[in-house]
Amino acid sequence: MKYKRIIISGRVQGVGFREFLIKEASIIGGLVGYAKNLKNGNIEVIVSGTDDKIKKFVERCKRGPLLAAVKSVDVEDVDIDETYDSFFVRL
Repeated sequence: MKYKRIIISGRVQGVGFREFLIKEASIIGGLVGYAKNLKNGNIEVIVSGTDDKIKKFVERCKRGPLLAAVKSVDVEDVDIDETYDSFFVRL
């Protein structure tokens, strides 16, 4: 399965961003992976799905929830040894 790693920076913690990502992944459908807060204040997302769905998801990451102020969204291909059956918050 093909995975992307997305790093979202800016004012992205404490504003409901991970819950926003879960909702958006559900609306788009067919996406699996997780979102988690990083110690440096960024959010890391690992996501898999079709190219079109991932593209839509990345666009929504750039927007974020109402209280967020997204500074950058960096996307890269990654190899992951795990498989996921949903999109969830990883602590």
